[in-house]
Amino acid sequence: MTARAIIERYFAAFNRGDIQGMLAEVTADVEHHVNQGGVRHGRTAFGEFCTHMARLYREEVRDLVLFEAEGGSRAAAEYVVHGEYLHADPGHPPARGQPYVLPAGSFFALREGRIGRITTYYNVADWVRQVS
Repeated sequence: MTARAIIERYFAAFNRGDIQGMLAEVTADVEHHVNQGGVRHGRTAFGEFCTHMARLYREEVRDLVLFEAEGGSRAAAEYVVHGEYLHADPGHPPARGQPYVLPAGSFFALREGRIGRITTYYNVADWVRQVS
């Protein structure tokens, strides 16, 4: 299985809102790095994060472009998130179903046919401006 195929399955599950499908693509000890946030360790912590985010946002990744390093152990994705802000998180603006469009990117480390690290970047200030 190529890194590209694994990441395509991961994002297809994301777009379906299929958290179990996303979790099937990551290692048990996955590291999840998010800009302006901490690192989550393990499939359970990542799954809790995904469940929390699914309650707050309805999102779809579009215009996905994948890059794969030679050997398939690392990859990157550039995409645009089209979302709807459903429920407010503490410290964020009030949610009223506001739409947003946010360019983003993720970097992946792969091993044993699964994603072992996900590092995601997006412009938080742009998101706040769009939903405020």
